[in-house]
Amino acid sequence: MTVAKPAVRTTMGPVPRWAGWAAQATMWCAVPSGIWRILFGLGLPAGFTGSQDPDNGPWYVLPYVIGLTVLSEALAFLSMGLVRPWGEIWPRWVPYLRGREIHPLAAIIPAALGSVALMLIWIPMLFVEFEPDPELPHGSKGMILWLCYAPLAAWGPLLAAVTVAYAIRRRRYG
Repeated sequence: MTVAKPAVRTTMGPVPRWAGWAAQATMWCAVPSGIWRILFGLGLPAGFTGSQDPDNGPWYVLPYVIGLTVLSEALAFLSMGLVRPWGEIWPRWVPYLRGREIHPLAAIIPAALGSVALMLIWIPMLFVEFEPDPELPHGSKGMILWLCYAPLAAWGPLLAAVTVAYAIRRRRYG
């Protein structure tokens, strides 16, 4: 007796290889800043002084930075829905919607707005020269902070590219 294999769900139309890589890269863009934030919340000597020093901060700094990191990674993970079947058909675990097709605009509009918001938030960081603040990290600690947050500038453009690929694929194949 043979057992039937469950059908492997595929996307509606082929996903360009670069779009799959770009969707994965969006998740990696958020990782360095998340690690830095959690270490900061745990009291890592990050170079902040005065009121910016986590030792002088409120008790909820650690839960806040962990929550912010989880939220950032969850939002970055959603870009994978633009290159996976669960971004086109509601998964089985979603009550009342399971198995139904996701209207393309329900993914395209939030992803497009998110990519614009991310670009407005993070790209200026690369070009803005901040006035020296004695309470902010300087030297190598300041460089580590900048290097951990710089990948966030790529998140918006990567999400925009994946969103365009999704929109083209859904228009062409369903």
